[in-house]
Amino acid sequence: MKSYTKYSEINRYLNQGTFSCFDVVSFYLKNIKEKSHLNAFLSVYEDEALARAKEIDEKLKNGTAGKLAGLVVGLKDVISYKGHPLQAGSKILDSYISPYNATVVERLLKEDAIIIGRQNCDEFAMGSSNENSSFGPVLNPVNAECVPGGSSGGSAVAVASDMCQVALGSDTGGSVRQPAAFCGVVGLKPTYSRISRHGLIAYGSSFDCIGILAKNVEDISLVLSVIAGQDQFDSTVSHKPVPEYFSMLRTKKKFKICCISNINESPTLQTEIKVALNKSIKQLIDSNHEIHYSDLPLLEYVLPTYYILATAEASCNLSRFDGVRYGYRSSNTKDIMSMYFKTRSEGFGAEVKRRILLGTFVLSSDYYDSYYLKAQKVRQLIRNQVKELLKDYDFILMPTTTTTAFKLGEHNTNPLEMYLSDLYSVQANVAGLPAVSFPYGKDDTGLPIGLQLLADEDEETKLFQLTNQLIET
Repeated sequence: MKSYTKYSEINRYLNQGTFSCFDVVSFYLKNIKEKSHLNAFLSVYEDEALARAKEIDEKLKNGTAGKLAGLVVGLKDVISYKGHPLQAGSKILDSYISPYNATVVERLLKEDAIIIGRQNCDEFAMGSSNENSSFGPVLNPVNAECVPGGSSGGSAVAVASDMCQVALGSDTGGSVRQPAAFCGVVGLKPTYSRISRHGLIAYGSSFDCIGILAKNVEDISLVLSVIAGQDQFDSTVSHKPVPEYFSMLRTKKKFKICCISNINESPTLQTEIKVALNKSIKQLIDSNHEIHYSDLPLLEYVLPTYYILATAEASCNLSRFDGVRYGYRSSNTKDIMSMYFKTRSEGFGAEVKRRILLGTFVLSSDYYDSYYLKAQKVRQLIRNQVKELLKDYDFILMPTTTTTAFKLGEHNTNPLEMYLSDLYSVQANVAGLPAVSFPYGKDDTGLPIGLQLLADEDEETKLFQLTNQLIET
């Protein structure tokens, strides 16, 4: 079997009997073994995936297979899969086995998707390079000296390297879109509340979204229609009907697109990315779409607002990892207090501890009003400003990242430099809006360039339509 870009091609050949689900799974397992040096997978469910493939082959023969029959999916190591390890890339969850399925996993399995393994990520999804994992860094498949982006780096690498057809990641501040840009694949961060977070290990609960990575918009649209929608286990999930996104990918509608002047003209934006952005604008104009320019006055406050609020939420969410009920527990303890201190000190990595401390600081009584409360107010102002723009325009077009993939270790000595790599991706999370990153050319060294589109709430259909045009043309 060869590599296929789209699941629709695989599905057609499965139904024709050209090859079987067993062949499909075997193909991906072979690639996982051959490319193990990229460190994308933490666990591979080889026997289980092959056994499930045989079951689905029988369903295909009987005409009872689900709409995702034979779709091979990888899970970022923050999404629960019953009876399988779940560690969030952290030592503190050593030996933890998930007792239940995340809602997204339950829905994938119901439609006969095949879960092939657990994918490496930055510890507790905190990072922009996938160098913070307790299991070592993931390597970029285009250039192994570069990072794949984070925190869903393992998921992006697996899709880009034909280790699975689709992967589910999480996007708290760009953690699906940034690795998608660095690895040359498509990454969707949906509207906050579009997909249930039940079974997702929490980092920043008001920002976290389960996202989808694939090589094309078709696969993402198909998977989103399956996993989105209301869920009794998540009170924050939207109750709005879920469209059949896949059937609405093609449109002749002409859109109005806004470009942010103070991003396009930024001196920090890599030259090749600026060229790619201008090329995409020309392509849109040539296709008779409208392009307009506008400033976003609060742009400089987006990143600090995100890091104040996300670290505050992280310090609360991660308080549950204390060594008492599950996971790692320090053996070098004398009493209950030393057990708490040593377990968390030994179990968490440096970046996670840094963010817990930052979050605890901004929530402290002396600084709550000055930092946390003020950041909440600024967040609402940013959201209002972006939504006001989207009253006049269908989309905001911008780069996904300021640079292409950087070298391993390049920003490790300066956390601020690492945080700045999220400059253009956090906006969608702060505003709670959907965004999709798509590959658009390469830089002078052959590294992929990613651009992204933002739309208003629950307008994923339009996002897919325009992204599909930009990729296919």
